[in-house]
Amino acid sequence: MAEPKLLSTEEIARHNTAKDLWIVVDGQVWDMTEFAPAHPVILQHAGHDASHSYNQVHAPSLLPETLTTSKLVGTLDTSTISPSWAKPPPQQNPKVQLQNEKPALSTLISTHDFEAVAEKTLAPKTWAFYSSAATDLVTHKANQTFFDRIWFRPRVLRDVSVRDTRSNIFGQDVEMPVFVSPAALAKLVHPDGEKAIARAVQKKGIIQCISTNASFPVTEIASALSPSNNNKPPPLFFQLYVSKTRPDTERLLRTVWAMGIRVLVLTVDSPIAGKREADERVRMEAAQGAPMGQGTPVNDAKGGGLGRITGSFIDAGLCWGDLAWLRRCWRGKVVVKGIMGAADARLAVEYGVDGIIVSNHGGRNLDTSPPPLLALLDIRQNYPLAFARLTVLVDGGVRRGTDILKCLCLGATAVGLGRPFLYALNYGEEGVAAMVDCEEGVGEYEGFGRVGAEG
Repeated sequence: MAEPKLLSTEEIARHNTAKDLWIVVDGQVWDMTEFAPAHPVILQHAGHDASHSYNQVHAPSLLPETLTTSKLVGTLDTSTISPSWAKPPPQQNPKVQLQNEKPALSTLISTHDFEAVAEKTLAPKTWAFYSSAATDLVTHKANQTFFDRIWFRPRVLRDVSVRDTRSNIFGQDVEMPVFVSPAALAKLVHPDGEKAIARAVQKKGIIQCISTNASFPVTEIASALSPSNNNKPPPLFFQLYVSKTRPDTERLLRTVWAMGIRVLVLTVDSPIAGKREADERVRMEAAQGAPMGQGTPVNDAKGGGLGRITGSFIDAGLCWGDLAWLRRCWRGKVVVKGIMGAADARLAVEYGVDGIIVSNHGGRNLDTSPPPLLALLDIRQNYPLAFARLTVLVDGGVRRGTDILKCLCLGATAVGLGRPFLYALNYGEEGVAAMVDCEEGVGEYEGFGRVGAEG
């Protein structure tokens, strides 16, 4: 293969219009003319180095894996770089944070602390995307506040000198009954995105559920883990959005299986994205890519809603009968995420899935859907057989150890936290690990070892 052509900054700079557009990413020069109309942000870097903006939101492998070699024009001759050529576009200049600087990680002791820091220090679009929820936020707020309506009946003079938070989820041992819920585009928070989460949770002994709309391909996230010598599955589940193009989903599942992942979480509560007004109001300044998803996020007449646009590839026609097709494609465990009541829990049993996640998509889809704890109570009262036939997990609104404990008392095996881990990722891998410590310390104090519906 011939060596890539060495290109000077002077030559690259001449290709700086929408009809003839080159950019540099990590030393490679790409012809992006074809994509300029759909990605106006590319014009900001026309004829210049786009590496910083690109690497904030995309995996390094995205361009080489998705573009043909004809788009690779050559490599940058670094000896020709001048200060004027290297200067970033004006809107990319760093902003002085002053009073909005992050406090020391050691000063944060709860999920609420991480959220407060994230609100002040994340980029406006990142905060809008993660914190937003559907329309009037009724469900989003109730997800947390409903936990306050359930009271414990403490029993005293029991021996709690030994406390044990360890558990088992789908045959995988974990240090506590908590997992990282799937969430899109974690690289918006930190350059290492889902890879930093994977490294942290492996060290802490809990499980991460990777989103179809992750910032990195599943192969790169799985490769970020330390090698295991015990032939056990990696501490990873995979969350699936089924594509309108089924062969694309089938290829993705083969890749996931090859990574050793054996638990598939099928999200069913978001066939059509909810109206997240805070997300729509803040327009995107850079293209946000999800290499395993197929949505192309761009601002449009409705706004800049990342959730709406990245979910445009999802098959809104998916039905219970399609589980037969999924079983043919996937040999491992199948978990349905988005169950909101006893009626669908019963159907989950009838269709033979292995587990359910009681969830309303973080309040981001259908406002006034019931909070997960209320849905869990509905299942407990009206279809208790579900707890014998399924592994029941809960996701949404969990912020305290007491919240986790209430779910376990009502029959859940484990609970997922989504936004809290994203806010903790603001501090990188160390922040994620610190978040686990917050929950684990509270869990030991509150006695996970002795839970139950005692009279």
